[in-house]
Amino acid sequence: MTETIAKNDFIELRFTGRIRGGDIFDTNIPDEAKKIGLEINNKPVVICVSHGMILPKIDDFLVGKDMGQDYKLDVSPKEGFGERRREFLKVLPMDVFRKQNMMPQAGMVMSFDGMPARISAVSGGRVTVDFNNPLAGKDLVYDLKASRKVDSINEKIKSLILFFFRKDVKFELKEKEKKIILEIDDKFKLFLEVFAPKFREILGMELVIEEAKERAKVKEEKTDIKEGEKKEAKEEKAGKK
Repeated sequence: MTETIAKNDFIELRFTGRIRGGDIFDTNIPDEAKKIGLEINNKPVVICVSHGMILPKIDDFLVGKDMGQDYKLDVSPKEGFGERRREFLKVLPMDVFRKQNMMPQAGMVMSFDGMPARISAVSGGRVTVDFNNPLAGKDLVYDLKASRKVDSINEKIKSLILFFFRKDVKFELKEKEKKIILEIDDKFKLFLEVFAPKFREILGMELVIEEAKERAKVKEEKTDIKEGEKKEAKEEKAGKK
């Protein structure tokens, strides 16, 4: 009997996204990535279905589908990255760029206060900057395949950490206490209140962040205690002789 995908399942997803009638814009399949010169790390993409780890349209589509089956999904602008909006086109004076020692050219992608935008036109002393998502207004087609279900709790935790923190983070799992202890820089503690509820909702576990320096101190103290115990045992043994 074919296994189907249900809400809350962790699955490894293979996907390729194309602009309808056009080029690939995203994929995690090596052969497809080579076609567009995209460098990928070959790590599996693991998501928890129905928890917003992928486009909502894809999230909804996957529920009830068969594992290992190839699917094709059409995604309209409304279901994908939205329609293009004229108000997201801004005209800036060239002096704004000159003061930053920049020479804008059409097609360049720049960051404005942390927001990526594309230079769509340069005319005289004016520069038109497009803050629309590059895929806004595009009809898209996704090739999808759930290659396997993930049962390992460690792999599930790793997938959530990578999704929320955008980096690999060392962790310790305490299953009996239902705790996940992250070894991470103190600055990431700010995200605990944001991410902890999702870990609780998805895995039923509490997320605890322990600063790397503090964790190293605890390990050192434990090592000192063990070394002390060994020394006492040796002295006791020598005394008996």
